[in-house]
Amino acid sequence: MDRQHRARFFRRIAFGVLAALGLFAVAAVAAVWLIAGRVGLTGWASPVLAMLVLFVAGAALIRMFGAMRRFASPLAAVMDAADRVAEGDYAVRVRGYGPPPIRALARSFNTMTERLQNADRLRRDLMADVAHELRTPLAVLQGRLEGLLDDVYSRDDRQISELLDETNVLSRLIEDLRMLALSDAGALPLQKEQTDVVALAHDVVRCMRTEAARKSAALELTAPSEAVVLELDPVRIREVLTNLLSNAVRHTTADHKVTVVVSRSADGATLSVSDKGEGMAPEAVARMFDRFYKGSTSRGSGLGLTIAKGIVQAHGGDISASSELGVGTTVTFTLPRSPA
Repeated sequence: MDRQHRARFFRRIAFGVLAALGLFAVAAVAAVWLIAGRVGLTGWASPVLAMLVLFVAGAALIRMFGAMRRFASPLAAVMDAADRVAEGDYAVRVRGYGPPPIRALARSFNTMTERLQNADRLRRDLMADVAHELRTPLAVLQGRLEGLLDDVYSRDDRQISELLDETNVLSRLIEDLRMLALSDAGALPLQKEQTDVVALAHDVVRCMRTEAARKSAALELTAPSEAVVLELDPVRIREVLTNLLSNAVRHTTADHKVTVVVSRSADGATLSVSDKGEGMAPEAVARMFDRFYKGSTSRGSGLGLTIAKGIVQAHGGDISASSELGVGTTVTFTLPRSPA
């Protein structure tokens, strides 16, 4: 019904414009005839002049009608496509033709629908991933509790401790999801203060040495001797650096070292974490910051690096990774002195 109304609307506009141009042509012919009579043009001169004006007006009408068709047809196609998008069809695209403004409108429309389609895909993937991640600890809890009720498992402290561990997994996952939602909404709370990045890196490395020792790996920190003071949230940046170090220690091979480098830059500081592990394929590097993406040996929820990226970007910085199979991986992030 809306398309019928739209077609009727375009026909009315076309009829109105053509009627106005027709009246203008008749008025022009009448004016030329009167002017010719006033200036003394008689005989065949007046009709010829009037016919010439009528011919020009007719040609203008035909040209105007063609221009209106070139304008109305692609505009109607965009409006029809907009109706399909409103109904949930994000795969629709519009062919760009017609006047330049209409072609620009078609390009903008196609860009919009592509982004809507990607956002819808990410939403569906997120729902599926969240359901999958929640299902495992809930299934374990349910099975253990049923086993306790059926006297399959003994009701001792060990069983209760294992159940508590599963609830901690759920709590961490829910907290990660909350952090991710805040990051996506641009509402991640930051408690910024003047912080020495070098001292913060030393503190994180010192806390991680025990975990590294269990993997027979060494931690090495390279940093300037003087302080690098930036305005940032030390708790959040500590979380980022701890996450990167934990991943590096987990994937490095025994008797190798994980290197942390802190360097001063013109507009802030750059921190990098490098390991000598198995490395990653290019397609894995391209996706490592995607939510719920996990490598074959990963035991986490797949949200740690996504949250780290959100925290760095909330500070106005950037994070990237490079890796080579059999050589290792390096993750680098920057912290600006004056965040935008």
